[in-house]
Amino acid sequence: MVLEMKVPSPGESITEVEIAEWLVADGDYVEKDQAIAEVDSDKATLELPAEESGIITLKAEVGDAVAVGEVVCLIDTSAKKPEGDAPKAEKKEEPKKEEPKEEPKKAEPKKETYASGTPSPAAKKILDEKGIEASSVSGSGRDGRITKEDAAKAVPSMGTPTGGNRGETRSKLSMLRRKVAERLVAAKNETAMLTTFNEVDMSSIFKLRDQYKEEFKNKHGVGLGFMSFFTKAVIRALQMYPAVNSMIDGKEMISYDFCDISIAVSGPKGLMVPVIRNAENLTFRGVEAEVKRLALRAREGEITVDEMTGGTFTITNGGVFGSMLSTPIINPPQSGILGMHNIVERAIVRDGAIAIAPVMYVALSYDHRIIDGKESVGFLVAVKEALESPEELLMDGNVKKALEL
Repeated sequence: MVLEMKVPSPGESITEVEIAEWLVADGDYVEKDQAIAEVDSDKATLELPAEESGIITLKAEVGDAVAVGEVVCLIDTSAKKPEGDAPKAEKKEEPKKEEPKEEPKKAEPKKETYASGTPSPAAKKILDEKGIEASSVSGSGRDGRITKEDAAKAVPSMGTPTGGNRGETRSKLSMLRRKVAERLVAAKNETAMLTTFNEVDMSSIFKLRDQYKEEFKNKHGVGLGFMSFFTKAVIRALQMYPAVNSMIDGKEMISYDFCDISIAVSGPKGLMVPVIRNAENLTFRGVEAEVKRLALRAREGEITVDEMTGGTFTITNGGVFGSMLSTPIINPPQSGILGMHNIVERAIVRDGAIAIAPVMYVALSYDHRIIDGKESVGFLVAVKEALESPEELLMDGNVKKALEL
C-alpha cells in the first residue's frame, strides 16, 4: 500500500509552508514517527514526522512552497526494511608501473631593462593628467616600456588589488525570515510609531539579586534574572495605563484585562517572539521559569505556533548583544514594545552628589494612533519607578515572600 503524506496544518491562518530541509533521501526506508523533513511556516520551523514505516518517495524539493493538505511524499508501507549490505571483497590493486618523469623545462628569465615599466614622456604626461600611477599600467613597448597608446587606454583603479578573497554567496531567505521582514516594514508603514526614552538606576535590583540569587536558585532551580523584574514592572505599568495594553482592529480599539507578554528571543532561524500567558498571575519564580522554558524551546527549534500566537505587549532585550540604545519596532498588531539595553556604570546625581551607578537606558516604541504622549511617557516613568524601587512597588515590602523563599 502506498500512503500519501500531506502537509498538516501547523496552526490557524497558515495556508502554506516551505520545505526547509529533507532529513532523508529519496528511496530511503523510514520508521513511523521518524522526522523526515523540516518545514518553515511564517511563524516557526517545524519537523514533519513519517506517518508510517516504509520506502519514501519525495514529491517536493528543498525551497518549494507547498500548500497545507498538498502531498509532499509517498511511503510504500508494503516494502520490507532492507537488511544491511554484505561487506564487499576488497580488490587487490596491482602495483602501478612508474613512468619516467620528464624534467620540467626551466622558464627563461624575463629580461629587465631600464625601460621596463617606464613611461615615455608623452605617456607620462597623459598618466599625470589622469592621476594614474605608472606602476599600475602594463607596458606593451619594447622591454615593457609604457607607450602613449598604453597610457591612453589606462583607466583609474577603484582600489589596489590585494589578492584577497572577493567571493560572494547567495541564499534564499526562509519563509520565517521573509514574514518577519514583511511585518517589520508593515509596522513602520502602517503605524504612527514613536519612541520615548528614559534611564533606570539598577542599583536596587543589583542589591536584591546579589543578596538572594543563590538562595533563589537553590530553591527554585532557576536564576533570578532581570527579565522577571522588567516583566513585573511592565505588568504594573500596563494596569496603570490600559491604552498601552490595547490594539487597533479596523475602526475599533480592543483593550485587554490580561497581560500576555511576548519576549523576543534569537533562535536558529531568526527572531522569535514566544508569549508568557497571563503573566499578571505569575510570581518572580513563575516568570523566570517560563522565560527559561520558552527561550530553550525557541533556540532548540521546538517552539510551536500556538506558543508564539497572540501577545498584548512585547519586551525585547538588545542589551545581551551589547546594545546601548535603540528604537525597537512594534510587533503588530500590538501597540507597544519595551526595549532593554546594556547596563553600564555611569555618573549620576543622587541626593545632590555625583555617584557611580549601574544604569540602563530603556526605550518604549508605541503606536501614536491610540497611545498619547501623556500615556506613553507615564507608562515608561512607571516602569522606571518600579525598577528603582522594586521592594516597595513590586514586592509589597516583603522580599522573602515575593521570591517565595
